Amino acid sequence: MELGLYTFAELQIEAGKPNADPAKRLRDLLEEAELADQLGLDVFGVGEHHRPDFAVSAPAVVLAAIAERTKQIRLTSAVSVLSSDDPVRVFEQFATLDLLSGGRAEIMAGRGSFVESFPLFGYDLEDYDSLFAEKLELLLRLRESEHVNWSGAHRAPLDGVGVYPRPQRELPVWVAVGGNPESAVRAGILGLPMALAIIGGLPERFVPFAELHRRAARQAGHDPLPALSINSHGYIAETSQQALDESFPAVAAMMNRIGRERGWKPMLRQDYDAAATRRGANFVGSPQQVIEKILFQHEIFGHDRFLVQFSVGTLPHAKIMRSIELFGTEVAPVVRKELASRSAGG
Repeated sequence: MELGLYTFAELQIEAGKPNADPAKRLRDLLEEAELADQLGLDVFGVGEHHRPDFAVSAPAVVLAAIAERTKQIRLTSAVSVLSSDDPVRVFEQFATLDLLSGGRAEIMAGRGSFVESFPLFGYDLEDYDSLFAEKLELLLRLRESEHVNWSGAHRAPLDGVGVYPRPQRELPVWVAVGGNPESAVRAGILGLPMALAIIGGLPERFVPFAELHRRAARQAGHDPLPALSINSHGYIAETSQQALDESFPAVAAMMNRIGRERGWKPMLRQDYDAAATRRGANFVGSPQQVIEKILFQHEIFGHDRFLVQFSVGTLPHAKIMRSIELFGTEVAPVVRKELASRSAGG
């Protein structure tokens, strides 16, 4: 199983205003990615937001900077809000990233859980579903062919024009899914890998999404079946108590701020502690606890990739770096060894 990280480059907020320097946050992000690469982690993802509390609205630009400071780690958006973007530009940007990185670029395409980008780029939220379906179709056509004939309802048609540059190899395109079963089925029918976000509730409740994805892929004749990634929040420290105590204030501040916009109930400490238990959604704890939880979820999902977001909040850079270090040096080797043993029947 591939192990990696993703981030939205959150800015700390006080009194409703960012108190972190976006330039410093981006420099810190580059250091986080560089450390992940040095430790041998497999994937680093950067998300897209168009809000004052996040530093990244252009993932491909940030990933290109990371490409020049890393050697092996795969670089993906997490996610690209394809519904409010132009698939031609997304393809061109990530094809360029693929060339710069020596074939390490990936696209994680999503519909967007935040909606600020829709009015920003002139799209109607009433077209939320059709925008994503149409633009995903076009993105895949662009991946398949240098010259594309295509027409749709939400952008100008393409009449055999060429789209350049071409990537070093076929760009992997993942479909990001939160709680929409139709999205899981669509990804399966198209034979696309699925990134399933689990950031709340019991993980077992999400098993039907994995089953829908695989069943749809199997019925569509895809062999081998497309991969599955589980993407979750987490934080690692030397002890579970330290991990909970250090991360809760930052996580609660951010989740409650967003929760006020969306009508969520406030996050309480007991809720956070419960989510860190074996059957909870978050990977917060000591290295051993996180190891056990990754392996527990692998028994449930049989997934091919696990990505964790340590920067929810944002915690101080030094603490994020320590969490990445523990993930790379103490968690990843044990998980890989155990899964290799299980695969070999040991």
